[in-house]
Amino acid sequence: MPPAVPAPTTPDAPTALDVPTALDVPTALDIPALAAELGGSGAPVRWEELTWQEAETTAAGRNAVIIPVGATEQHGPHLPLAVDTLICRAVALGVSALTGVPVVPPLSFGVSASHGDFGGTVALRPETMIAVVEDVIESLYASGVRQFILLNGHIWNNGSLDVSAEKLRVRHRDARIRALGYVTMYPGPEVDGHVQYGRGLMHANFFETSVMLHLHPELVRMDRATSHIDVDSFWDYRMDQVSETGVWGRDVADANVKHGGEEFDRCLLTTARAVAAAVGEPWPDPAHRPGESA
Repeated sequence: MPPAVPAPTTPDAPTALDVPTALDVPTALDIPALAAELGGSGAPVRWEELTWQEAETTAAGRNAVIIPVGATEQHGPHLPLAVDTLICRAVALGVSALTGVPVVPPLSFGVSASHGDFGGTVALRPETMIAVVEDVIESLYASGVRQFILLNGHIWNNGSLDVSAEKLRVRHRDARIRALGYVTMYPGPEVDGHVQYGRGLMHANFFETSVMLHLHPELVRMDRATSHIDVDSFWDYRMDQVSETGVWGRDVADANVKHGGEEFDRCLLTTARAVAAAVGEPWPDPAHRPGESA
């Protein structure tokens, strides 16, 4: 295997990307100022590093948790299998640093069987994903958490996460849950992925490759990058039915660290602002009953 190709350098890349922070992910954002605004400390709260007493105190204090949900699946010949997990986890850690909401270890297997015959993918059935998410949430609920943000890095997880959210809402009147993608908090058409068609088939494309060059350049093999001209269709297909290399999107060879940093920062900032507002949103009146006048 040839050595990994490092990310290209650009003279106009934000200089703050090279400044180490408690966040441990590269960003040009002013982390201390944003943390002071949004309620965080500037460092992420990693659930797995807490003691059980600290976990109980944290649950009581913030009453919320971020659950990153990724995947282990092929991402073309130039990106690693962990793309969805790595990007989602990085956004989740950043949101935690800015808001103080703890983040649990990512769920690294997703609903990925539709990649078909490409090697490497480790997939869960949709019903398995639903069960896993339910068990994770029930464990956190038992620790006192009542607000759950399912931060998704793989679009085909959406159906299972939405079902999990609906089941929790039915089961627990004193809990609330939202499943969202790490790019959900700004308009989809603004995601510069160099993909026009295909909805959920945007994959291993200009956007993901750029963000990975920003976050993990050592894992990107740009000398192997290929593109796929996206086409319009009514149906969704298995990836191995419509792509020769597992890529869906144009201009992948043009991916660059500057664009990846800008997109990552926008994902991080918009999601953090949304989460900070969400955990402070007023709850419905527990005494409310249908049919009663306001």
